[in-house]
Amino acid sequence: MAEWTRADVEARLESAARVMRSQPSDGPRGTFNAWPAYFHDFADKVGQKPETRRPTPSPRAISEAEEAMLWLRWLDVDDARIVWARAERTAWKPICWQHGISRATAVRRHLYALSVIVWRLNGRRVPTKRSKQYVIDGAQAE
Repeated sequence: MAEWTRADVEARLESAARVMRSQPSDGPRGTFNAWPAYFHDFADKVGQKPETRRPTPSPRAISEAEEAMLWLRWLDVDDARIVWARAERTAWKPICWQHGISRATAVRRHLYALSVIVWRLNGRRVPTKRSKQYVIDGAQAE
């Protein structure tokens, strides 16, 4: 990509969250079922909805998701949690309750975190002695 934008970063993080949701869960490996397998007849399946499975993500999608998750290391822990919660499409109210902040503060921190990622991806150093609004405006100008 030539220049990253906040929309590009947000889309990649949402894609990473979608890929991670589709991965199999890590449950206990030692459990098993002692009951014999039951084979359904056609009459048993009449009127039932077919079981659908989500397709597994491609290796490229998994690699891109892992790369996007590494971007969260550049952020403060709380900001990274806010960004990841929004990538998982969590509503603002639970995020605000969890962090003990107002919605306006949560939105501002989310914008700042995305802007930090944009600055880093575009090869620029994030200024530490400037305001957060300066960082947000600098990512928007690109």
